[in-house]
Formats: sequence, C-alpha cells, structure tokens
Amino acid sequence: MADRKIIAIVGATGMQGGGLVRAIMSDPGKTFIARALTRDVNSDKAKALVKLGAEVVPADLDDAAGLKRAFAGAYGVFCLTNFWEHFSPEKEYAQAKSQAEAAKEAGLRHVIWSTLEDTRRWVPLSDNRMPTLMGKYKVPHFDAKGEADREFTKLGLPVTFLLASFYWDNFISFGIGPKKGPDGMLQFTMPMGDKKLPGIAVEDIGKCAFGIFKRGQEYIGKTVGIAGEHLTGVEMAAVMTKALGQTVSYNEVTPEQYRGFGFPGAEDLGNMFQFKRDFNEAFCGARNPAVARSLNSELQTFDAWLTQNKSRIPLA
Repeated sequence: MADRKIIAIVGATGMQGGGLVRAIMSDPGKTFIARALTRDVNSDKAKALVKLGAEVVPADLDDAAGLKRAFAGAYGVFCLTNFWEHFSPEKEYAQAKSQAEAAKEAGLRHVIWSTLEDTRRWVPLSDNRMPTLMGKYKVPHFDAKGEADREFTKLGLPVTFLLASFYWDNFISFGIGPKKGPDGMLQFTMPMGDKKLPGIAVEDIGKCAFGIFKRGQEYIGKTVGIAGEHLTGVEMAAVMTKALGQTVSYNEVTPEQYRGFGFPGAEDLGNMFQFKRDFNEAFCGARNPAVARSLNSELQTFDAWLTQNKSRIPLA
C-alpha cells in the first residue's frame, strides 16, 4: 500500500464520490488507493468503504483546517459540493474555495473539480427570458460551481474541470420518475421540449473520474464533459416503456409551469431545464459520450442502466 498513490475523495459516501471510491478499489492495477472523506466515519456507508479497503478519514467542507489535514500526503483529490444539502450557492462557493486552498497547500499533483456551467455567461441577469433567483443567479446550483472555477485556476492548480450530466439515478431518488397521470398511465414530466438531455449513470461519473486520474497529465488544465447518452423526452419514454413493461409517456411542460410546481428547488430546476433546452447545442456539445467511453469502457446506456435499476424506480 505504501507505494500506491492516494486519491482523496470529497463526498465519498455520496453518489459521485462513492462511485470513484469503488472504481479505485476494484481496479486490478492497484496503482491508486482511495482516501474517503466523510463527516461521519461511523456511518454504514463509511463502514462499507472500509470493507472495500479504502482509508476513511473525517472531514467537513466547512472546516478548512480539517480539509488540509485530509488532503495532506495525497497524490490527487476529487472535489465537489452538494447544493441540495443546504440550497445555498454562497456556501457552495465557500466550500469550493476551501477545497482549492487545501489542495494548493498539500501540493497535489492532480485535482478534479466536479463543476457545472455558470449559466450567466449565456443568460445574463438582465435577460428576462428566465427569472433571476436569489438576487444574483439564473441557475443557482450551476452558477456558483461555475463561478468557483476561478478559485482553482488562480492558484495555479493542476486541475481538470469535470462536467457531469443529468443523473438517471434522479428517477429513483429525486422524485422525478414516472408517475400515474389523470388517465392512470405513467408519465414523466420535463420542460425540455424536443431537445436532447445528456444523461449518465452516477456510478459512471466516478469511473470516468478515475479514468482521468489514470491518464496522468493528459487532462490537466482541460474541461472534460461526460454523458452516457443524449436523449429526447420521447426517446427516454420509449426506453422506459420497453424496460418497465408498461407504457410511459413524456409529459412536456413549459419551464414556467415547472417553476410553479412548488417543491423545494423547483424554480432552480425549471431554469436549469430551460438553459439546457435553449442552449442545447452548446450543452450537449460539451458532453461527449465518446469521451466518456474512452475514460470508462463500462459506460452504460440509458437502456442498460434501466435494465439494472428499473425495480428501484418508485412508480406510485
């Protein structure tokens, strides 16, 4: 173990980070070892990572000194933030800044920052096509991450910016899977019009991130966008219909309607889908399934992911 390169992984008990831990620890090459960062080293998820052979250490994104300790001695680090835990873009930015500073102090050889576009580059605050949220954002959970990119670049870090796509796992855990409509038939609702939505299995994000680490210097200083497939709502519905064995239709709504659904984050997600719809060519163009497949030979299609996970999707 002494000669294996340590990858410190923020959010190791979450979806992206957990996938990276599992990818590292199952790699037959055994070049790297995962240092899993978590607030609760005694949680069931943390204990499961210990069983895989990962080093599990305590760390909190709001504790800058603790991050520096957790990054010390590592070869690389996988950095992320989780907007949906607190709904604060300012907190996301501060947490990203702390991670960048800790990476600089640790002298890491490779940093991957899981980021997203700052949508205000396409839709400035003065643009009324979509409402401004929280006073200074269009898509808060995108914009703060994209704005925080500069914290990594200004420190001269050896960073790769990783752009993920819509998680297909959201159909399981985020409450946006197919539901029965007024006619009793299953439908899933999105304001994407006829545009394509880049999507990916969360487990594949970790595998792609590991692929980037394994390439060494190749992707340092670059932005890498990944997706499993680009599919329209109608195409996704057809795949769901086949996998679930019952008809699923795509219920197209407007972004305005979606923003009005009233659940926590509805306005943010309504703006997000509108951004993906209105700037579809740029958004899809930044996320190439061929690139993802070159990093992860096991990259799943939506059909393959559904085959494995259809029983986990609540259809009530």
